[in-house]
Amino acid sequence: MRTVVIVLALLAATLLPCAAHATVTAIDDAGNTVTLPAPAQRVVSLAPHVTELLYAAGGGVKVVGAVAYSDYPPEAQKVPRVGDNRALDLERIAALKPDLIVVWRHGNAQQQLDRLRALHVPLFFSEPHKLDDVATSLTRLGVLLGTEDAAQAAANAYRRDIAQLHARYAQRASVSVFYEVWDQPLMTINGSHMISDVIALCGGRNVFAALEPLVPTVSTEAVLAANPDAIVTASQGATSPDRPLPGLERWRAWPALAAVARGNLFAIDGDLLTRPAPRIAQGAAQLCEDLDLARSRNAVAH
Repeated sequence: MRTVVIVLALLAATLLPCAAHATVTAIDDAGNTVTLPAPAQRVVSLAPHVTELLYAAGGGVKVVGAVAYSDYPPEAQKVPRVGDNRALDLERIAALKPDLIVVWRHGNAQQQLDRLRALHVPLFFSEPHKLDDVATSLTRLGVLLGTEDAAQAAANAYRRDIAQLHARYAQRASVSVFYEVWDQPLMTINGSHMISDVIALCGGRNVFAALEPLVPTVSTEAVLAANPDAIVTASQGATSPDRPLPGLERWRAWPALAAVARGNLFAIDGDLLTRPAPRIAQGAAQLCEDLDLARSRNAVAH
């Protein structure tokens, strides 16, 4: 019996180092298989939404570099900066000795990506398109960070928040929505954009869902022809009766437009709506409340 115990102890001692250094693998949003020899310990984030995902997945202490505007959670503001999505500081990134770099797939220029590849550091491409992709991103990053339990808990909480909004709003009377990305030139989103997913979650209908590309340019005449029930944009801070609506005041020039006639011009905190990270559930809750207000005003108008 003593011999058996000794053999088992020796076997366990042999296997423990292997378990501690076991490889981890995840699929990124470009469809690439990312394999690390061990969970990442030094991670560089190249997009604000990526920084939020990493912290939410339980890997905040492992983030050693991040781009400008990586301001959430508050502790992320103390992380060394490595440039922004237009100009990365490749020397600074290399000096941080990362074992994983998380890249915004279409937000970082191709030339920059080519230079990043020259560092021979594994790249994970992040670009969630649908609401549930946020939860998937959390769990995949959790695998690469070695924080699976925290990441799964965050993913479950996020899915629960989205499910509650869907149960409350998705089946209510439809509200047609024009989402304004920019006013000069006038730009919107199509049906493949995550914000369009949020609109649908709230029982809304994106009037330009069928257009191409992801962020198409439209004319004022096209918006007037669509005559949306509500016009929504992102801003710094949410809609407030004592604050002008950035980019939306121009629509008051057309008082017959349904959204204007019924007072359905809404601004949502951009950080909560445009970043594909867990806080988009908060932005969705705000949008759902605004569209429900529009819904009630529509009912009165009819």
